Amino acid sequence: MDQVFHVKCFTCIVCSNKLRGQPFYAVEKKAYCEPCYILWAKYNIDRREKSSTGVFWAEGKPDYSSTLMLWLLLGTRDYCALKTLEQCSVCAKPIMERILRATGKAYHPHCFTCVMCHRSLDGIPFTVDAGGNIHCIEDFHKKFAPRCSVCKEPIMPAPGQEETVRIVALDRDFHVQCYRCEDCGGLLSEGDNQGCYPLDGHILCKTCNSARIQALTAKASTDL
Repeated sequence: MDQVFHVKCFTCIVCSNKLRGQPFYAVEKKAYCEPCYILWAKYNIDRREKSSTGVFWAEGKPDYSSTLMLWLLLGTRDYCALKTLEQCSVCAKPIMERILRATGKAYHPHCFTCVMCHRSLDGIPFTVDAGGNIHCIEDFHKKFAPRCSVCKEPIMPAPGQEETVRIVALDRDFHVQCYRCEDCGGLLSEGDNQGCYPLDGHILCKTCNSARIQALTAKASTDL
C-alpha cells in the first residue's frame, strides 16, 4: 500500500478490526479484512454497471437490494473503488478470496501453475525463466539443465534433492555414472581408474590411454 501506520491505526476500513498479523486486501490504498473484502467482492462481481445516482443495475434493471446492502456495508456512496478488485493475471477474473502474489502479480491460488505440467504451485517452490514463465523446479531442470553427452538426459538433482554433480570434460557434460572410459567402460570418477586421460577426443582411463598410445606407436613403426 506504500503507506505507514501505527499498529492501532491499521484497521479494516469497514469493520475497524485491527489488521496486524491478519490477512488483508488493499483496494485504492484502503485496507479490508478478509471477511469484509469477500462480502464486498461478492456484491460487486456480477454488478459492474452503476448509474450516476450510485445505484447498481443488473439485467437492465436497478438493483436496489444490492445497492442498499452495499451502502450499509461500506457506509459510503463512493463506488469507484468497487471496480478496482484485483484481477488474476492468468484468467483475468476478479479475486474474491485469497490472493496469491508472486513475480509482482496477483493470482488465484489454483491459477498459479507450472507452464509445462500445469500443476498448482501454491505453497510449492518454483522458479521463473528469462521470459517470465513460471515452472516447477523439476520441469525447469528438465527444460534448461545441460544434457549428458552419453545418455542425452538432463543432468538434474534427484527427487528430494536440491543439487547434483555435473562433470565437464572436453567441453562435454556427463552424469557421474555416465562418465566412463570409452574402451573398458570403467567409471572415471572413482576407483582404480579415477581420472580422465583423453586422446584424440576420446574419454579414456589411464590404462586404456596407454594401450592406445602403444597401439598407435606400434602401427607407426610398422608403417615405416
